[in-house]
Amino acid sequence: MTSLRAAVRSKTPLRGPFIAIPAPMAVDIVAGAKPDFICIDTEHSPISDGVLTDMLRAADLAQVPALVRVRGVLAQNITAALDAGACGVLVPHVSTAEEAAAVVRAARFPPHGARGAGPARAASYLRDIGGMISRAREETLVAVQLETLRAVANVEDILAVEGIDLVFIGPGDLGVDAAAHGSIAPVEALIERLVSAAEAAQVPVGIFTADRAASKRWMARLSFVIEGSDALFLTQASDAAAAPLD
Repeated sequence: MTSLRAAVRSKTPLRGPFIAIPAPMAVDIVAGAKPDFICIDTEHSPISDGVLTDMLRAADLAQVPALVRVRGVLAQNITAALDAGACGVLVPHVSTAEEAAAVVRAARFPPHGARGAGPARAASYLRDIGGMISRAREETLVAVQLETLRAVANVEDILAVEGIDLVFIGPGDLGVDAAAHGSIAPVEALIERLVSAAEAAQVPVGIFTADRAASKRWMARLSFVIEGSDALFLTQASDAAAAPLD
């Protein structure tokens, strides 16, 4: 089976949701629809490390690749997700080349990084350290999320960091940051700056969308979209179900 990293690097069209509900059952339900991947979101949810491991087990059983959006750029966040068995990480709020390089160091084994080889689930609890390292070198997807004005200003330097497989645009936080700093540039122009820079650098680029229509528009140009989340789907379905019958 082609790894998610290989599919991203070849720019195969890929679309999947965030999973934010802290339960393996949520993974079972969403993965049953056979998205191209899921991205378990530990940044904006109460998913603990133990629950994350069980959610990754559920994704493996469904044979759906599972990324993890980690809590932040700290190395322990990144290695915990990879040790639990994630096929890659999406690291939020990366705004400089130095931060991007730190992400790579945490996610990659030597000589390309400084990740430690621990006896966790990814290594079959010590039974397969060598196999884990070999697989990780080939298959671990490292994605950074660009969602600040600093990231826009530094995008070329970030894209030049070796070991980054994907840059991912967060339109919501980018809009919040732009408004907070009084940016006169429309969010759409900031997004275009990021997309154009990634295209020029030949680095795969993805974006978050809230619905199918937005995904369809972006996938005419990009190859990677995270669309909505299980929590969003449940909210929308609940609102529809509870609406007045008349």
